[in-house]
Amino acid sequence: MGLKVVFFGTPDFAVASLDALVQNGFSVLAVVTAPDKPAGRGMQLQASAVKQYALQHQLQILQPEKLKDPQFIATLQELAADVHIVVAFRMLPELVWNMPPQGTINVHGSLLPQYRGAAPINWAIMNGETETGVTTFRLKHQIDTGNILLQSKTPIFKEDNFSTVYQRLMLMGAELLVNTLRQIEAGTILEVPQDHIEESTIKHAPKLFKENLQIDFNKPAAELVNFIRGLAPFPTAYTFLEQKQLKVFLAHVVNEASHVAVGTMQTDAKSYIRFACPDAWLYIDELQLEGKKRMETIAFLRGFRFSE
Repeated sequence: MGLKVVFFGTPDFAVASLDALVQNGFSVLAVVTAPDKPAGRGMQLQASAVKQYALQHQLQILQPEKLKDPQFIATLQELAADVHIVVAFRMLPELVWNMPPQGTINVHGSLLPQYRGAAPINWAIMNGETETGVTTFRLKHQIDTGNILLQSKTPIFKEDNFSTVYQRLMLMGAELLVNTLRQIEAGTILEVPQDHIEESTIKHAPKLFKENLQIDFNKPAAELVNFIRGLAPFPTAYTFLEQKQLKVFLAHVVNEASHVAVGTMQTDAKSYIRFACPDAWLYIDELQLEGKKRMETIAFLRGFRFSE
């Protein structure tokens, strides 16, 4: 008889790990996910990706509004899981993460201790890292600081963006979780504390808000390429074109002096849109103007008329 698990997760990133548990024969006693939320044009209630998976596989579903709700806590105690698993979920109260005998294990999309926080994949790419990975660790009070269990690494290629790395880490995280639980079952897992890490050496990955997403053309052009791909296709870097928001999904650098004010936009109205940075030109390759579809710059310019 394998470990009995209660799984906490919400988006598709978590589904891969939940599916790996089911496919590998772990006893998933229940799935805890976010309450249904209104979405789309009709604002119809929409189930999370994890809930949709749980429904298809006839798993018990819990959707507490508050994680300290006495009825929810009582249900967890009755389930009596050996371990709780958290993948892309909100913060748990100690009452929940400390409940099972094996504690709570989190799958995190970075090589801890680096990139603790809510947006590790975005920030690693935005900062120009050439390597990232996934970590399984035990939850404790401070966010992402518990004992490291296992890690798996992957390169970040120049052509990668948030989406491609997200997909890769989603699958790697699922595999790493299964390996972690197998080693816990076998009693062979080695835990590595993070307590000795010097805080000044750690890069953080705070949640991204709209004010974090605007392109700052005062920065070197190569940094802005990383910034754009770290946010593509979501939540998306942006600037403005003729007073409308311009989302930017892909860009490249041409290393020649601009001789104009930083942030100046130039175009031939046929093949390119470029912005002046202190050291080079940033050419926009793929974009979406407010109210329009996402498209390549050349296609956009065919149908757009600039005001004088």
